[in-house]
Amino acid sequence: MKSNKYILLTLAACFATVTSSLAAPAKMPPASDKKDVTYATDMKPIFDASCVKCHSGEKPKARLHMDTLEGVLKGTGKGKIVVVGDSAKSRLVKVTAHLTEDPEGWMPPPHNKAGIKALTPEQIGLIRAWIDQGAK
Repeated sequence: MKSNKYILLTLAACFATVTSSLAAPAKMPPASDKKDVTYATDMKPIFDASCVKCHSGEKPKARLHMDTLEGVLKGTGKGKIVVVGDSAKSRLVKVTAHLTEDPEGWMPPPHNKAGIKALTPEQIGLIRAWIDQGAK
């Protein structure tokens, strides 16, 4: 009888540990209120630091070039990542804000070999403002 009680207590403790460690669902950061956001001035520094290592060159991952405005707007072999004028529908925002269900699609990938950290809410907000303002 004591062994059953011990098993139940152990299972309860494991369940509590697992459920408490689950992260709350990510929320889309609001767009920045900065005006006149451009690729050259505002996006390129973010993309150079967090994206270009994998998304440039002769064989960019997902066939996505993030080292040029044209490349970002062209998107991947699977389609566009930016819906100009609508950041909330843009895949670029969803993957950088970790709003996709599959962590394999989060960018930059968690625990990547290069040690590139996730974008901050402020950076994602700036990306949103850039897209909402026409992605120029």
